[in-house]
Amino acid sequence: MKMRATSFAHNQAVTNLNVEDGFSIKGSIPKTIIYMVLMLFVIGFVAGGFILAAIHNPILLIVVVVIFGFVAALVTWNIYYGTKGVIGFVSRYPDADLRTAKDGEYVKVTGVVTCGNVPLESSFQRISRCVYTSTCLYEYRGWDSKAANTQHRRFTWGLRSMERHAVDFYISDFQSGLRALVRAGSGACVTPYVDESIVIDVNPDNKDMSPEFLRWLRAKNLSSDDRIMRLKEG
Repeated sequence: MKMRATSFAHNQAVTNLNVEDGFSIKGSIPKTIIYMVLMLFVIGFVAGGFILAAIHNPILLIVVVVIFGFVAALVTWNIYYGTKGVIGFVSRYPDADLRTAKDGEYVKVTGVVTCGNVPLESSFQRISRCVYTSTCLYEYRGWDSKAANTQHRRFTWGLRSMERHAVDFYISDFQSGLRALVRAGSGACVTPYVDESIVIDVNPDNKDMSPEFLRWLRAKNLSSDDRIMRLKEG
């Protein structure tokens, strides 16, 4: 049975992935801890500066600066290169043989993927028999244009709408030829690393040239107005 996007949210066999970035330190650490760490650094800088001015001893200030630089570098790497680092680690990790794999063991399996009992269909292009679908609508915000979301900064692309779903699927191991069921549906914890392709770029000058895109917006109750939009699917 092929599942259309309108019924995904109400089907228990489908995992709805509503997070823009599955690997980010910003979303994995509570804000309370972040604020506490920032306060500790502020206190450290103030205390180090006071000691330096009072007794001309820069040791505490140097220690705080070094620790702050290390933490800042780690956070910066995570934000900008974290996903690439994970993909690189997975690509270098050796493939497992399903014949010798044990229960509870983390394994990497490379093989041919086939649909399970509930195949998916992409939202815009209507590509059928998928095990994972992602359709994301982005908007560019200029100086006086509307924000796509509450965190959308000017002169950047912001996420306005996202539909990401995953279901159970089968994978045939290249090494052993065995077929395994991967439990990606029914609310499973899934972190996708699937490249998305630009399907369409829309601006006020060419939005009428894509009636399919306008129909898709109306079906999703999204207005077009005079926005610069980009649709990606993967």
